[in-house]
Amino acid sequence: MSSNRKSIFVTGAASGLGREVSRYFAGKGWFVGLADVNEAGLKETADMLPAGQWSIHKLDVTNRPQWKEAVAEFAKHTGGKMDVLFNNAGVGTGGPIQDMTDEEIDRMIAINVTGVINGIRACFPYLQATPDSCVLNTASAAGIYGSAGLSVYSATKFAVRGLTEAHDIEWRELGIKSRSLMPGFIDTNIIGAVDPSSNQTGKERLLEAGIEVSPVSIIGPAAWEAVHGDKVHTPVNKLAKQLAFAARWFPGRLRRQLSTMQGIETVVKN
Repeated sequence: MSSNRKSIFVTGAASGLGREVSRYFAGKGWFVGLADVNEAGLKETADMLPAGQWSIHKLDVTNRPQWKEAVAEFAKHTGGKMDVLFNNAGVGTGGPIQDMTDEEIDRMIAINVTGVINGIRACFPYLQATPDSCVLNTASAAGIYGSAGLSVYSATKFAVRGLTEAHDIEWRELGIKSRSLMPGFIDTNIIGAVDPSSNQTGKERLLEAGIEVSPVSIIGPAAWEAVHGDKVHTPVNKLAKQLAFAARWFPGRLRRQLSTMQGIETVVKN
């Protein structure tokens, strides 16, 4: 591959935000490392990208040896460089914490938090070897203000937010930027499942409740802006921007507003 071609390693690339960001960056001429546990989904994503601009890596982000193997294979295509790590893989389930199982809680923390840390540690040597590199983490609007009914998920996204902010300071002298995306509800398979109790998809229930659902196409440009801009956090859609504004200036009003949204966690499907 050309030493001038930039590269991005994307986790959760088999669908949703990871797939869309992969498509967008490949469209800009970047080489894309596609990583996920879903091999069939990875192949579908790869088929959407230009020939010669991708590599496929089966990766469970909770597995540290798999991380090392995957990024070493990726680096063979990029001359040992990595311009961007897109730490995107994540899971989301809702419900009161007292009703969640130990397994649900442990899995969410392992993927959403430890998986992000694993990725940063495994990719750090390649990022450090690449001028003006960037770690882009998928946080969430749930990382702006604690979300009732999604407390564990929200906590994992606050953890990602904290990592992002700390590393942006810590790595400044190393020439590595640290950024996060904070989307609200995006039209992906996470909210596409049908709830048997209502025969409605999560998207339909959100729209019925007057809550914005944005097209997945907004994610690519938002990721591009985050990587190339100066803001540590990028709220992606109108809902996320409103939450960020209210959390800063009107937290009491925001708490009251969020109390009217309790029960909305049932639209989130793992």
